[in-house]
Amino acid sequence: MVTVIAGKATGNNICKIVSICDAVGDKNEIEFDINDKTSLQSGDPKWATYVKGCIDQFPFTGILPGFKAVIVSTVPVGAGLSSSAALEVGTYTFLEALTGCFTTKLEDKALVCQNVEHHFAGVPCGIMDQFISVMGKEGHALLLDCRNLSVKHIPIENIEDNVFLITNSNSPHKLSSSAYCERRDSCFEASKLLGKKSLRDATLVDLEVLKSKNCPEVMIKRARHVITEIQRCLEAAVALENGDLMKFGRLMNESHNSLKDDYEVSSPELDILVSAAREVEGVVGSRLTGAGFGGCTVTLLRKDAVEKAIKHIKKKYKKATFYISKPSAGARQLDAK
Repeated sequence: MVTVIAGKATGNNICKIVSICDAVGDKNEIEFDINDKTSLQSGDPKWATYVKGCIDQFPFTGILPGFKAVIVSTVPVGAGLSSSAALEVGTYTFLEALTGCFTTKLEDKALVCQNVEHHFAGVPCGIMDQFISVMGKEGHALLLDCRNLSVKHIPIENIEDNVFLITNSNSPHKLSSSAYCERRDSCFEASKLLGKKSLRDATLVDLEVLKSKNCPEVMIKRARHVITEIQRCLEAAVALENGDLMKFGRLMNESHNSLKDDYEVSSPELDILVSAAREVEGVVGSRLTGAGFGGCTVTLLRKDAVEKAIKHIKKKYKKATFYISKPSAGARQLDAK
C-alpha cells in the first residue's frame, strides 16, 4: 500500500491538486494561490488540509512555486494505518524534489509533518507514524526512542517463512482527542506523583508507591501499561535481532492484552480479530495496531498459515479485509518515466 504524488511546477503561483484516494469524498480537486496564506488554512476537503499544512510549514526560504499534482493512495483511510502520515511525508518529499531544498536531518522532516497533524488537522498524535514513514528501511523494524528521537534499524532475522497479516475491522479508527488526552494526562499525573520527569523513568516497583498514595485505579492501570510496554518494546528489539520470532509473538500478545485491559484502547471488533487469529495454528502473535478504538490488527504468522487464518477470522468476523505486509522503505523520490 502506497501514497504517490506526481507533479510539476506551473511557472506561476497557482496550485492545482487532484486526489485519487480511497474515501476522499466528492471533492477530489482543489486549486489555490500558494503564496496566499489565507488559502492554506484548514478546511474542506479534509485531505487537502494535510497538503496545505505541509506547504505552509515547509522550511523554504525562497518563494514556493505553484504546481500541478496528482495524489494516488491505496492506504485505507481511517484504519489506523498512518494514511495521514503517508500523505504528509509524501507531500513534504514532493516539495523537496520541486524546490531542490532537501532536509538533511530526517527527524526534522518527521517533526514538521507531526506539527501539521497537530496544528492543521487538530490531531494531537505522537511521532511514531511520521518517523516510520520517513525512515522505514526494507527488511527492518525501527526502534524509536521518543525521549531523544534517536532511531535504530533492527534487521528482522529468520523472517523468510513468516509474514505480517494486517486485518482491517472496517470499524473506523477514531483518534479521539479527549480519550488520547485523558490517558496522556493520567501518565503525566502519575509521573508527577512519583517525582519523575516521565514514566520512562518508572519501574513496576513505583506502582506500589502510587497505590500507597491512594491513587485512582485507572491511573495505576495507565501507568502499568506504559511501564510494561516500554520494557516489551526493548525486549522485542532484542528478540528480532536474535531471530527469536516466537518471543516476539508472545510480546505482541502481551502488548494487546495490556492495551485492552490497562490502557483500554481496544474495541470489541479488535478483540474478536485478535482472539480469532490466536486460535489458528501457525500464528505467532497478534495485537491491535495504531491508536486503537477501531481500525486494524497486525498478526505475525507462518506463510503456510495465511490462508487458514483468513478463512478462520472471516468465520468469526465477516466484515474483515486483509493485507499481507512486509517491512519496506520509507518516503523517497521516484524518477518519472
